[in-house]
Amino acid sequence: MPPPPSNTDTPTSGGASGGGVRQTGGREGFATEELTIIMSHFDIGVLDSIVEYPKGSRKAPKLLIVSEQGKFLLKRRARGKDDPYKVAFSHSLQLYLASKQFPLPHLIGTKKDNNSMLQWRNGVYELFEYIPGQPYPQTLEATFDSGRVLSLYHKLLMDFRSEWQPVGGSYHAAPSVEQGLRAIPQVIRDTGTDIGPLVQYLLDSYRHAAQQVESFGLSTWPKQIVHADWHPGNMLFRDNHVVAVIDYDSSRLLPRIIDAANGGLQFSILGGDEDVAKWPEYLDESRFKRFFRGYDEVSLMSEAELRAVPWLMIEALIAEAVFPIAATGQFGKLEGLQFLIMVQRKVEWMQKSADRLVELASG
Repeated sequence: MPPPPSNTDTPTSGGASGGGVRQTGGREGFATEELTIIMSHFDIGVLDSIVEYPKGSRKAPKLLIVSEQGKFLLKRRARGKDDPYKVAFSHSLQLYLASKQFPLPHLIGTKKDNNSMLQWRNGVYELFEYIPGQPYPQTLEATFDSGRVLSLYHKLLMDFRSEWQPVGGSYHAAPSVEQGLRAIPQVIRDTGTDIGPLVQYLLDSYRHAAQQVESFGLSTWPKQIVHADWHPGNMLFRDNHVVAVIDYDSSRLLPRIIDAANGGLQFSILGGDEDVAKWPEYLDESRFKRFFRGYDEVSLMSEAELRAVPWLMIEALIAEAVFPIAATGQFGKLEGLQFLIMVQRKVEWMQKSADRLVELASG
């Protein structure tokens, strides 16, 4: 293995397109010439096999590569996710975490310059070590470890600095969320239902939650690099323990509780099948409590931070629903109106249960 790779010193511009081709299901793929040239920049020994890795974004093709040195994952970044400066920041973060033995797939450097980011013909490429694991098993032990690893992430990055500029912004008090809510009635039409009152309820609830959070002092709390997308799909598990955290593209400068509250929501929210009317309004309280117990294992939160948690969760849930529905009228394959009605039920439950959730998070 090469020593820890460094970022490109200066992001460069390329020439023609990277030469991607479409594979089955509309997923982007690698052209033969493209793959040959890209792999010539890495020294991982004799290749045994190369197969498509059909996970994640269809616009970001991935290949699982097996060589005499092990297993690796090659990725070409999707358009819009390939800004070299943003990639450089993400890489500087991952390299720092790797140096601290944080569980993540290590970036593999190019053989000539040991760069973690390869740029060729307007394409941005990354090669990672492949870490086998399973999806979130939904056990209390795995939930505890998810909270513990998030707290470790925050602790390790408390004083992290990079020459690349992180972005800000979050689901909290975001004008874009309110704009998205206002756009929804024009997107969802011909349902025979006046959705104005529903949208207004969500808008009022979002504003009220943001005001509650601010009343606890959020704007005065220290900021640091957070993950900003801490959910079960962004980690791999073995034996109920996190073995790898992935996807650092959303990492940004925020108070840590914005990260932790969203994590608590993501690991305790309950769904179901395509009939969202049957989804329960309540959270899994056991998993919610265990997530924050795991967080406490590494670092304790203040009383004010914990009081903000239920209200940040309300903001996070509304924000997550708004953007896809405002854009398409649907949430994935689910019909937008019914999904928003479900969100309303969950928001109402969290509002009524705020004190209970603070008690659970406090242990």
